[in-house]
Amino acid sequence: MKYMLLMQFSETTTDIPPISTWSADEVQAHIAFMKAADKKLAESGELVEAQGLAAPDTAKIVRAHGGGPPRITEAPFPDTREFLAGYWIVDCAGPDRAVEIAAFLSTAPGPGGAPLNMPIEVRQTMSAPTQEGDAPR
Repeated sequence: MKYMLLMQFSETTTDIPPISTWSADEVQAHIAFMKAADKKLAESGELVEAQGLAAPDTAKIVRAHGGGPPRITEAPFPDTREFLAGYWIVDCAGPDRAVEIAAFLSTAPGPGGAPLNMPIEVRQTMSAPTQEGDAPR
């Protein structure tokens, strides 16, 4: 079963300081943890893909607009304080294992080396129907 693990941050629901305020050593420890976690998941055969995302101020929201040019909203988005920082796609035995992986990833170190206990959303991916008329799984 495939799951997407979403590393989301919210200025209103977390007390994690922006990474731009961390020391160079703290950033390096965090990145080393993420690389080691990705390597461990790859070695177990569970890692499909993992990516960190650029800062939210580089984001754009694009909407089709009645056949004309698309509407593009540039960041920052003043009405939201949440952003997606990165994601993993894992292929594992089931929901319990996906939650176990997410809980481990949540412990990435932050300032002072303390675990961030950051929120990781776990979502099962859907696959296309296997035969005509089958519903997505």
